[in-house]
Amino acid sequence: MAATDFFSRFSVFVFSLALLFGFSFAGDPYVSYDFSVSYITASPLGVPQQVIAVNGKFPGPVINATTNYNVDVNVFNHLDEPLLLTWPGVQMRRNSWQDGVLGTNCPIPPKWNFTYDFQLKDQIGSYFYSPSLNFQRASGGFGPIIINNRDLVPIPFTKPDGEIIFIIGDWYTQNHTALRRILDSGKELGMPDGVLINGKGPFKYNSSVPDGIEHETVNVDPGKTYRIRVHNVGISTSLNFRIQNHKLLLIETEGRYTSQINFTDFDIHVGQSYSFLVTMDQNATSDYYIVASARFVNETVWQRVTGVGILHYSNSKGPASGPLPVPATDVSHPWSAMNQPRAIKQNTSAGGARPNPQGSFHYGQINITSTYILRSLPPTEINGKIRATLNGISFVNPSTPMRLADHHKVKGDYKLDFPDRPLDERHQRMDSSIINATYKGFIQVIFQNNDTKIQSFHIDGYSFYVVAMDFGIWSEDRKGSYNNWDAIARSTIEVYPGAWTAVLVSLDNVGVWNIRVENLDRWYLGQETYMRIVNPEENGSTEMDPPQNVLYCGALQAMQKEQHHSSAATLLNGQLKLIFSMMMVLLASVSAFC
Repeated sequence: MAATDFFSRFSVFVFSLALLFGFSFAGDPYVSYDFSVSYITASPLGVPQQVIAVNGKFPGPVINATTNYNVDVNVFNHLDEPLLLTWPGVQMRRNSWQDGVLGTNCPIPPKWNFTYDFQLKDQIGSYFYSPSLNFQRASGGFGPIIINNRDLVPIPFTKPDGEIIFIIGDWYTQNHTALRRILDSGKELGMPDGVLINGKGPFKYNSSVPDGIEHETVNVDPGKTYRIRVHNVGISTSLNFRIQNHKLLLIETEGRYTSQINFTDFDIHVGQSYSFLVTMDQNATSDYYIVASARFVNETVWQRVTGVGILHYSNSKGPASGPLPVPATDVSHPWSAMNQPRAIKQNTSAGGARPNPQGSFHYGQINITSTYILRSLPPTEINGKIRATLNGISFVNPSTPMRLADHHKVKGDYKLDFPDRPLDERHQRMDSSIINATYKGFIQVIFQNNDTKIQSFHIDGYSFYVVAMDFGIWSEDRKGSYNNWDAIARSTIEVYPGAWTAVLVSLDNVGVWNIRVENLDRWYLGQETYMRIVNPEENGSTEMDPPQNVLYCGALQAMQKEQHHSSAATLLNGQLKLIFSMMMVLLASVSAFC
């Protein structure tokens, strides 16, 4: 048989298989995961407690894929309450149906499953997944996401000898349901009980650490360089990360390569992800401390809020000992606190998800079409409840996800009247009010933090350019201080108390997208809204239809069919997708040969 004839027949076979099983006929491979989300008992700080595990692991397994891959995550909810998983920083291009927050998805009921199906379109970098409902992230359910470069796009540094992931975060020995009750009663959570590194408590570096706590040990070889990805998945505490006597060379944050700068220690705020290169260039007379400690608090009082692991050289001659290394950066003076984030710039000459340089998008030359000043205040009483607000509105999720309500013409589900400036404090209210944004607009968002705590703000579906931050109240004349050339683009940014951060966003991703504070206590109390972006000339090219497995709730509950589980069918579908992906690779190879 001629090669061209074989190619033709094989193409027909693959195409028929795609139609038969409902696969997307895109040339990009699939990776598939089954996630069983359940409770297990663990004692990360020496106290037995209920945590949320994924496939029996705490933290959960890594999702590892490459730019433009399609990802299936089949989530089985074995909790006793509804569940959604969200993927901060993964942009879900044209597909907010997969975002995993209440504004776009009905929750997965207990004993049900739901398959998220999305493409990692034009993205690289370090991210994580976590639950988005009911304060569940405070009990776990989180894990890392790695999006690798395609082979045709070189990375802007020598390929490291290995990779290491650190999942860090503050931790309480009470589970999320107990912490919810504290917030519902109108009280603050208070100081955390500790910090976990990869789900484990601190190494016993002094007598204040109880005996019997399991700590994280990372084994390395002398002379080798490792890429270290660090994610702060905690509740509300900014953490300073450092490795004793080792430099952290910053290379990437949330999908953008950075200008490369060495740090001795680095502040990582709630919801943020960073990559560093670390060379094992020290002598091996002993092991070294890995530390993640509370930041922007009274660090003497908060001493217990410290995670400690061990870096172990393969030729190490003894255990780590002595006091922990202290951060070199001084944040006791407010103005010095911003030196680190202001130093994070984009590597404008490096390719990212595409071969063209990251700096080829000249954001600083685009006219701003709208400005939104989003102000946060300390929680206040509204309708007899303690609530957190943005612009004076404490968000109430409607019973029907907003994009689903639009699709089925459900009226009165939410309002498109979110104010672009803060309301008078006397007129604060609880409401389902969201931003009516304009497709292809270019907006600036000012996060104005008038709360007493440092906060992290996140926008789903987008990365934004962090062009300025400062203390005080933002005003129009501050535009003259903007970085219009090499500002970093990312999806989560810290905003200091009594300060503001300005970001620029190009609204090219149709859907309904969550804007929130990542600090769980404030998010739980209503400090969020959404941004609705609709293409008035939609023809199917800028937004996908709801998936076939969409869940219904609220006003559309009657449309939901009962689930009948078949683990065999689920496994078969996953295997067939893997086979189909392999066939697509083979098809491309045959095409090249012909």
